[in-house]
Amino acid sequence: MVRLHFTHPIHLIIGLTLWSLWFVAVYSGLSVVCAVAPPLPEAGALTGLNVALGGVSLITAVGLVALAWGGCQVAKQHQGRQRFHATVSAWLYLFSAFGVVFAGMPIISVPPCL
Repeated sequence: MVRLHFTHPIHLIIGLTLWSLWFVAVYSGLSVVCAVAPPLPEAGALTGLNVALGGVSLITAVGLVALAWGGCQVAKQHQGRQRFHATVSAWLYLFSAFGVVFAGMPIISVPPCL
């Protein structure tokens, strides 16, 4: 397996790609579960479905923040174009993590399948 350093330009798109994969997976899973076996409405927001999707969201957000941190650490060690790639990728990873948190909040705070 090839490990791409944070100075590689591919990191400029990985964060938003991971966010979009998370978004499609979480909201598709929510839709499928709601169509097949919806939880009882009186259960409120604390259902197994919301806990599972919230856990996936938490893991994704933490992973993106860890990638942002790694990009910041690498950016401190480089100059020029390499520093630019590492810095911008770190910000895009952080932006994607905020996107996961923002889009994931309804998952854990609103009863599913309304």
